[in-house]
Amino acid sequence: MASCCENKSCEISALKARHARVLWAVLAINATMFFVEVTAGILANSTSLLADSLDMLGDSLVYGFSLFVLSRSEHWQAVAALGKGIFMLLFGLGVLGEAIYKILNPVMPGVETMGIVGGLALAANLICFYLLYSHREDNLNMSSTWLCSRNDLIANSAVLLAAFGGYALTSRWPDIIVGGLIACLFLNSSFGVLGRSVQAVRQQARPA
Repeated sequence: MASCCENKSCEISALKARHARVLWAVLAINATMFFVEVTAGILANSTSLLADSLDMLGDSLVYGFSLFVLSRSEHWQAVAALGKGIFMLLFGLGVLGEAIYKILNPVMPGVETMGIVGGLALAANLICFYLLYSHREDNLNMSSTWLCSRNDLIANSAVLLAAFGGYALTSRWPDIIVGGLIACLFLNSSFGVLGRSVQAVRQQARPA
């Protein structure tokens, strides 16, 4: 029995170690891409690039938070997922505000920069998605982290679509529309993460 428990403990420790390596890798990728995209978004006057850069920043904070709770109890993992959901909600509302601002203050974005940086961000997030995929069912913490990565791929693809649309139509509207759609995507995902994490917190609060 003791041997069984020791083996189980070793398996859990090994799993946490693998989680830590993956989270540190995706944290480094997202933090780097945040600085690349926020700089490009400002220079190109692109709502969708700025939205994607804030997403990269949000993911960096999410992965950092995930590392913080990695060796803690399931209660802390549920609380971390709740924090992620709140951040995703605030991020979605922030991007909607940015899109409204660009509607009221029209400016043509730099579609060439959007295309180049959007493609680079897509490649970076494909790596993150691959690293997180095999751990998506391990626990609530890794599941919500993988969900963030999946949303990133959709957002990156949308930025490339906005760049193509802006170039083909010589219009700022594809950039604004994509920014708004990214916001809606993250608002929807935040509701899902918040619902699951609140349910988990409530279950743990019930007396045994």
